[in-house]
Amino acid sequence: MNNLLHSAILASLKAGKHIAAVYEKGFEVEYKSDASPVTIADKQANQIIEEYLSIHNIPMLGEEGIHFDYDERKHWDKLWIVDPLDGTKEFVKRNGEFTVNIALSVKGVPVIGVIFSPVFKDLYFASDELGSFKMDRHIYIELEDKIKDLSLEQIISSSKKLPLQQLPKVYTVVASRSHQNGDIRKYIQALKNSKGEIDTIYTGSSIKMCWIAEGKAHEYPRYGRTMEWDTCAGHCILKNAGGAIVEMETKENLRYNKLDIANPNFLAYRAE
Repeated sequence: MNNLLHSAILASLKAGKHIAAVYEKGFEVEYKSDASPVTIADKQANQIIEEYLSIHNIPMLGEEGIHFDYDERKHWDKLWIVDPLDGTKEFVKRNGEFTVNIALSVKGVPVIGVIFSPVFKDLYFASDELGSFKMDRHIYIELEDKIKDLSLEQIISSSKKLPLQQLPKVYTVVASRSHQNGDIRKYIQALKNSKGEIDTIYTGSSIKMCWIAEGKAHEYPRYGRTMEWDTCAGHCILKNAGGAIVEMETKENLRYNKLDIANPNFLAYRAE
């Protein structure tokens, strides 16, 4: 499992470096059948990750890869779940709030998670065996030229275990910058009614789950369509930092490699 985590970290960094290069020099935007944007950075990052992880002979489910039918996937006890560029809308807006997400799911449960921010240079990673960690941008920048040659133990020793801080005194909700709707506004208003003062902060992509794992916010409610690759890596990082992601309706933990790879409405949180 440690070898798999190490490979996922290095794959995320290599893909992130390529994404950053595309981001700096400019790019064209295409649109999928569902009107969501996609760029050359998404496609090439996916290829980099597939090539990097192929040595492990574990099948992959990803936003930009082949979407295998459930008749085949149901036989996969173990699979990579990958979003090579989570937050393409933020990438197109050029606000930096996008990530590389790589997770390993075993029998529907995320056991490895890696999230890397190509612009902000923050690296989050976790496994059920080791816990959750963050390498902040200052350390990453110092190590960037040699990190590909570091062992997992060296990467961990240069990182800090999550959570990094106590939860804020004022109840804090992190919400999606680009996917707000009436259900979210109603939910936040109900929180205000029950808790009094609350703070709401907005950002894109899986950064939201990372902030909860760090201790910057209490919860992230999500109403609306997301896919398994949007949450699996963040789910692993959050659960190993003392949090959870549950279905809004049933309060059961999100599961992965389902018949329908769309997520239900969910709540990501850390207990007070």
